[in-house]
Formats: sequence, structure tokens, C-alpha cells
Amino acid sequence: MRHLLYLLCIFSLLSVMACRKDKQDPGFIGSEQKTAKKKLIRQGQEKEARPKDSINNKNAVAFLNIYGTQHKENKVLIKTRLGNITIQLYDDTPLHRASFIFLTKMGYFNTTCFYRVVPDFIIQGGESERLDTQKYKARYERYKIPPEFRKERRHKYGAVSLARDWVNNPKKYSTAFEFYIVQNRQGAHHLDDEHTVFGEVVSGFDTIDRIVNEEAGSDEWPLDDVFMEIEVIN
Repeated sequence: MRHLLYLLCIFSLLSVMACRKDKQDPGFIGSEQKTAKKKLIRQGQEKEARPKDSINNKNAVAFLNIYGTQHKENKVLIKTRLGNITIQLYDDTPLHRASFIFLTKMGYFNTTCFYRVVPDFIIQGGESERLDTQKYKARYERYKIPPEFRKERRHKYGAVSLARDWVNNPKKYSTAFEFYIVQNRQGAHHLDDEHTVFGEVVSGFDTIDRIVNEEAGSDEWPLDDVFMEIEVIN
């Protein structure tokens, strides 16, 4: 019996260590990161009314192609309590640009915060504990975007990319709702051709540093939420 209990204790310890290592792995940019703090409320949200002419999983590419031709804007301003960040979106990643402009104009990002900060790596935003955030995702069926990899669009310092699922996603589709900004001055080139880079920071690098240095829990979520407001400026 003692031998059995000893083996069970060893197994439990190894399991905990494995979980901790996975949470702290700085090379992972997942979507809808599961954390102890994030208590998502999903019950009943699939009943959220969806406009018939809006985007969904089935029509995402067609919708974004049309939306992109009608909305040519390619610059946004992110406002936070720690300062502002200006982002230039790339015209040669048209689906990702159109999606970001669409969600910005619909007000989605104004319900979210920067929920992951990893010094010398990235800040990640586009999620929150708010019910409104989950309602937006349900309304648009958590649509995904096919990758738009470009040889000249790399994960340099200040690059802006979308997160994605790393399980059951062989084509590397992006999640439309969560994005990250590379804070490491040397870049994060191990993510090249893994995530679509669709923009870059043109001002506000000091704000990025302030955000990434916020005190965070073991789940990398800042203890004091860094909410954002995003507006299209050009």
C-alpha cells in the first residue's frame, strides 16, 4: 500500500510540474488561453441574435473580401490607462486587415483587455472576463481567418499578429479576436510562418513596455486589468 501511495504522489507531482511548464512556455501563442482567472460565461450565449448579413464561420472569407473593398482604413489607435499605441495595418494581408477594422468598428475590442504579458516576448490582448466579450464571439460564431503569410512580414519588434489554435488546426487559421504585439527588441522569429503578421506598431513602444511590466499572476494575466479602447484613425 505504501508503495502504491508513493507512486501516486510521484505521478501527481510530475503532472503539476508539467502543467506549470506549459503555462510558462513563452513560445506558445494560443487563442482563448485557459487561466485560473478567466472564468468565461458561455451558458446561453449561443442564443445571441446574429444579423443575417453579418459575418460567420461559413461566409468569413467572402464577407471580409467585400468589407475590405468598402473599408480601406489601415491605421488604428489603442488607448489604455498606461498610454496609447498606434498600429499600421498591412494592405497585403487584406483578410486580417478587414477583420481587425470590422471588429474595431463593431466595438468588440472595447470590451477586452491585455490579458497576457510576457517580458522580452509579447503582450496579448482581445479577451476579458466580461460577458459582452463572449456575446460578440458567439454573435460572429468565433470565425477564423485563413493564414496570409508573407515573406517580408516577419515577427520583428513591434509586429502585430493574430493568435491561433495549435490543436486540430493544420492549416494555421487565425482566431479573429485575439492579437499580440512582439515586445522583444530582437523579435520573435520562431513564430514566423506560424502566425500571420498583419501590422506593426508605429508609435507607443514605451506603452508596450509599461504594459509588459505590469505585475501578473502565474497565468501571465495582469493583476490590475489593462483594458483597451481601439478606434480607426485612418
